[in-house]
Amino acid sequence: MAMNKVVIFVIFLLISSLSWGKEPIKIGMSTALNGPAAALGNNMRVGVESYFSLANQKGGIDGRLLELIVRDDGYEPERAAFNMRQLIDQDEVLAVIGNVGTPTAIVSVPIAEQKQTLLFGAFSGGGVLRKIPVSRYVINYRPSYAEETAEMVKGILHAGIEPQEIAFFTQRDGYGDAAYRGAVNALQKHGFLDTDKLIHGRYTRNTLNVEGAVAAMLDASITPKIIIMAGGYAPSAKFIELLRQDLSEIWFVNVSFVGSDALNSALSNDVKNVVVMQVVPGFSTELPIIDEYLEALHNYDSSLSPNDVSLEGFIVAKIFYMGLKGIEGDITKHKIIDGLETIRELDIGLGLPIYYDESDHQAIHTLWLTGIEGGKLNAFSWAQLIPTE
Repeated sequence: MAMNKVVIFVIFLLISSLSWGKEPIKIGMSTALNGPAAALGNNMRVGVESYFSLANQKGGIDGRLLELIVRDDGYEPERAAFNMRQLIDQDEVLAVIGNVGTPTAIVSVPIAEQKQTLLFGAFSGGGVLRKIPVSRYVINYRPSYAEETAEMVKGILHAGIEPQEIAFFTQRDGYGDAAYRGAVNALQKHGFLDTDKLIHGRYTRNTLNVEGAVAAMLDASITPKIIIMAGGYAPSAKFIELLRQDLSEIWFVNVSFVGSDALNSALSNDVKNVVVMQVVPGFSTELPIIDEYLEALHNYDSSLSPNDVSLEGFIVAKIFYMGLKGIEGDITKHKIIDGLETIRELDIGLGLPIYYDESDHQAIHTLWLTGIEGGKLNAFSWAQLIPTE
């Protein structure tokens, strides 16, 4: 293993010498490196950097190395707006990649559009990133929260849960609103119109103040059997731990932003009945992208453990790199967008073709399910969702 690292280092030095004098391709990221969402931000950074490191070992793009410039926004919109302007105006990045969060996206998208700079692969399913018609300056990897919650509602109802037995737990901002609206719209499409009567507990972003939401569930006239959740991993874990003390058989179904590994790490090992939507496959799937990611992550930093969030960052970075490879001549902000929009049926080892064009700026619409039980993550299907008596 030590010899392999020496070889990789020598190769890197050779590539660096060949790249001497060439300007790096500077890419920006504004994300949460500190605070309650730090695990998500740091893991997205790791995923992107691990792929950039792999790409740079191969020579980057025509000898130009990829450089990621990261600024910490703490999952706060005001700081994200400042970072976006600094990255574009001061750091002179050619694109911004892998930003984390819907509330931060709400302020980042207008800045990206104003400054005509691509915002690519944000870790959010918020509608602000999915305008119709599409924004030229926003390109996504993952499905929307509307798609996630539609899948949730379909699976929950097919499992035999009655609509009036569903409740909601969401963050009080654009992220929570997007997921809540998506679920409500899905329920109404299934014929349940009394959605305003369903219990909806909320909490404030970057806090753990979930007690009011717990009380709302316990005081409900109809005890919920399942809760659709759109929160951060730390407040979601606290909410689950508190509520299951009184409702031990209740189910908790989370949108992907929570992060399967981050939520599992925040929960005690005896927790059950927790489900997380994922926009990346589980590690038990035999897909080439998993093997490539695991090897790249180990070479990047062997002390790091794989997780769903850094895998997403890795996938986002790989798609971005493939878009760069299709550019002829100088790499500019607009050519990066053009390069990505020419991707057709690209196989990156995900088991799904990646496709973009001028009117389609979302790579995939597939979702995976993960169950958390006894401190372990396992593949999950809606057939396992058994209504409580």
